Amino acid sequence: MPVKRISRPAAEMSTANGGIRRSRAASQGQFGLPRIPAHPRGCHAARMSACRWRRVVGGCAVAVMAASGANGATAEDGAEPNKPVAQAGQATAFLQMKSPFVEKVLDGLDFWAKMPGMRARFIAPWKDSTEKPVIYHCVSRVVDRRFAFGKEDKEQLRTYMRMYENFSGCRVLAYCFMCNHLHLLLEVPPLAVGGLSDGELLQRLRCLYNEAVVAEVVKRLKEYRDSGCEELARELHERYTYRMHSLSEYMKGFMQRFTQWFNRRHERTGGLWEDAFKSVLVEDGVASRTMAAYIDLNPVRAGMVSDPAEYRWSSYGEAMGGGPRGNGKKARAGLVRAIMAHNGYEADARHWAGNVSKQYRMPLLAEGEERLKEVVGEDGKRNVKVVRKGMKKGVVEAELAQLERSRDVAVGRMLRCRVRYFSDGAVIGSREFVDGVFRAFRDRFGEKGKSGARKLRGSAAAAAGALWSVRALHKGIR
Repeated sequence: MPVKRISRPAAEMSTANGGIRRSRAASQGQFGLPRIPAHPRGCHAARMSACRWRRVVGGCAVAVMAASGANGATAEDGAEPNKPVAQAGQATAFLQMKSPFVEKVLDGLDFWAKMPGMRARFIAPWKDSTEKPVIYHCVSRVVDRRFAFGKEDKEQLRTYMRMYENFSGCRVLAYCFMCNHLHLLLEVPPLAVGGLSDGELLQRLRCLYNEAVVAEVVKRLKEYRDSGCEELARELHERYTYRMHSLSEYMKGFMQRFTQWFNRRHERTGGLWEDAFKSVLVEDGVASRTMAAYIDLNPVRAGMVSDPAEYRWSSYGEAMGGGPRGNGKKARAGLVRAIMAHNGYEADARHWAGNVSKQYRMPLLAEGEERLKEVVGEDGKRNVKVVRKGMKKGVVEAELAQLERSRDVAVGRMLRCRVRYFSDGAVIGSREFVDGVFRAFRDRFGEKGKSGARKLRGSAAAAAGALWSVRALHKGIR
């Protein structure tokens, strides 16, 4: 007779994780143990947390039995009592007992699951809404932060990024591939009500799989439809759609696929990324526009180019004609969405020319200006030294004179620095936006907190009042 599963820890964690999709392998209980809570980071971390969860559950229960003098149960089918199956059966049976000590064990497991390393990402409470955009800034760095990516590697990153964008239904609004890390501004729209039609599913599969795989899916779908097996057809759809319209599944597929290619090309083995990717929930409007500019200005801050339009492996560089096909249409469409989503604009490149491109160019110009410093040489004479390469001051001033002035110029000065809030702030947006997320995830914050919005400080002070963060950072903000 199967042992009844304990649902308490899993139920609490599935509520706390903000609705993130769980890995199938990681969520299936084994040996009658409780189902494992969905891991916030997905992919490899989910599998590791699955093992740790079972070890902690089983280990705590066995320790409890030892402390209470309980006798070990005998394994079925002649198995040795100390084997994992027997331990798991003992753990489950004991955790079902009603005692204060067992309750303390369960409370300890809940505490462990809510430790910072296991904390779920901030997934937008309106993730299923078709009205309000769900946007995230994602950052991932190479292990040891070594400079690993050359020109061919960056081109392959862009290829896989677009492949998974077309397959998953997510939208890349802005991106930048540096030599040791990458930035993505990703919109995750919900799956359409009723799911995908057979034609839509096959169209997406062709973006990622070869024709042999697609032909097999076509064959099976036809067989199921002709025989009236709608349940089998639905299960076949779900085999692929669970990886669509999901932040974690997009980043998992994109990063794993590139890692496999990179390891083959460079004849290496092992992990490529130093940790699971970071993500920050971003409000549409000023926040998403500022975040896109921050991403596109990465190569300027690093001194690689003077104008962000000159860097091929960024959204702005591609939008200005630096893409693999030289047209940059998809990059322009993404930037239009990042800049104007709050006004109802869809990702349509036709809106780029005119006011939208001007509005985006202004903070890029303010940041791209060459920086000079007056120094005294050994001969006692004063000389002007170039601190950071960029566009000449006269060129910047002449172009700015042709554009309308706005607050974005002041924000642009902020973007010349690395802003830690944009990678570690967790939630970025207006005060009302941040407070709304704070209320939706109230159980993750201390009891004394009355408001979630925290004023930006340090290098991000120029945006204080316009943008707010849910985290009050104290280190690395200069």
